[in-house]
Amino acid sequence: MPLKVLLIAVLGLTLFSGCQIGYLIRSSYDHLSMLSSRVPIEKALQSETLSSEHKRKIAISQEARDFAFNDLGFKRSNNYSHFVQLDRPYITYAVMAAHKWKFEPYHWDFPFIGKAPYKGYYNELSAKEEALLMKEKGFDVYVRGVSAYSTLGRLNDPLLSSMLAYKEHDLVNTVIHELVHTHLFIKSSIDFNERLAVFVAAKGTELFYLKKEGLDSETLKLIKNENEDDRLFSEFITSELIDLKLWYENNSFSPSLTAEAQEKIRQDRFQEIRNHFISQLVPKLKTKSYARFTDGEMNNARLGNYQTYMKDLQDFEKVFAKSGRHIATFLKKCAELNDTKDPELELKKWANE
Repeated sequence: MPLKVLLIAVLGLTLFSGCQIGYLIRSSYDHLSMLSSRVPIEKALQSETLSSEHKRKIAISQEARDFAFNDLGFKRSNNYSHFVQLDRPYITYAVMAAHKWKFEPYHWDFPFIGKAPYKGYYNELSAKEEALLMKEKGFDVYVRGVSAYSTLGRLNDPLLSSMLAYKEHDLVNTVIHELVHTHLFIKSSIDFNERLAVFVAAKGTELFYLKKEGLDSETLKLIKNENEDDRLFSEFITSELIDLKLWYENNSFSPSLTAEAQEKIRQDRFQEIRNHFISQLVPKLKTKSYARFTDGEMNNARLGNYQTYMKDLQDFEKVFAKSGRHIATFLKKCAELNDTKDPELELKKWANE
């Protein structure tokens, strides 16, 4: 591998890697190994090892890519013009951490993107080791598999076999989501960037199927129902996270309580969130998008994941409406936030003007 190519890869990998030299070198090697197996989309479509269903999804991904460039006005790139067959279900594993006795995500510092509430590993074992290290330091932790990623236009990101596990319309949504990051990305504002991509991908996927299948499309009806559930869930989780933050701030625990007793109080508070979800939100939902919300362990790190992706989506909706419900105009308006210290706060001001 030429040194120039290696350096470019290292540069790009700092987008989702830590600053430790060993970690960076390992991630660079893993990323280069992955890229070395990529093939042009045209060759992938001729493969005898891919199923007809996978080929159909690859073709749909290319339609979504073209739609993002031609209809939504995204910055053109060579992203998703190649395909990589992975030997695992996820491309990376993201570690998230949060303070245990206040609702505040832990942030890692990276070049180019600034602070981020997650750290990615190509190897699941390495991710679990990082999670264990953070847990030993007293943090809540959460590890999740990641099927897609973006290097923000610094490298040409391939379509991954892990992405083909999505339902067709979720794949379209994912392609648009990741391309939003290459079109507009504000440093040290990961939560804003992720919510922007979630919002635009939802709107863009609706428009894609409206054009592809028309108003009577059953897929379009499903997407609209899922997007409405996203809106309702965003309102729910925004309120719950605000209340949880205040709960930590307003509660002091007696020093006579054991660590187990304190944790029991905290877990009872998390159970309240589950109960509110079941009683207040579930009766309103039209799809099963959030059927697993109450499953498994709940802690500040897992809830921080929802904060990153789903909090305050109504602010984007309001500004989108003021932009004539036109995605290119909306993104141009959001690009003005590059010059602000707090894009989330400024967006909220726009929303409430």
